[in-house]
Amino acid sequence: MPQTTKQNTINTWNVLSVKEPWASAIKEGRFKFIETRSWETNFRGELYIHASKGKPTKQVQTDHKEIFDLLQDTDFDYGCIIAKCKLVDCVYMTEEFIEEVKKNPKEYVSGFYEVGRYAWILEDIEILETPIPAKGWLGIWKPKD
Repeated sequence: MPQTTKQNTINTWNVLSVKEPWASAIKEGRFKFIETRSWETNFRGELYIHASKGKPTKQVQTDHKEIFDLLQDTDFDYGCIIAKCKLVDCVYMTEEFIEEVKKNPKEYVSGFYEVGRYAWILEDIEILETPIPAKGWLGIWKPKD
């Protein structure tokens, strides 16, 4: 289970917005340690996870039932920064990489794995003691006070 962390100087944070339920899957720190993206980043270091404000449609809930089932007792904090982690690597997805991830079915259902996409490797996940409301942005962004 991830540790909790207190708020520090928020305008220095590097934040990534992630849609629910994937943001909470990261926050829970039990099975999602890879965030899948269509774009590469050279950033490494402390990264905060923001749960996007938009709620999943019924179609998304149906299409991704496995991850919703894994998080059935989890409260979603839409529109809030909810966790801190370390981004330690960004891996170009190959068929071999994807086959390796498939050995961990919970991780595999928690992302969009396709050759040519990128796997952001996360470690040291901590839940924020109090979710922090924030407007999300595309890319890695810094919140305003």
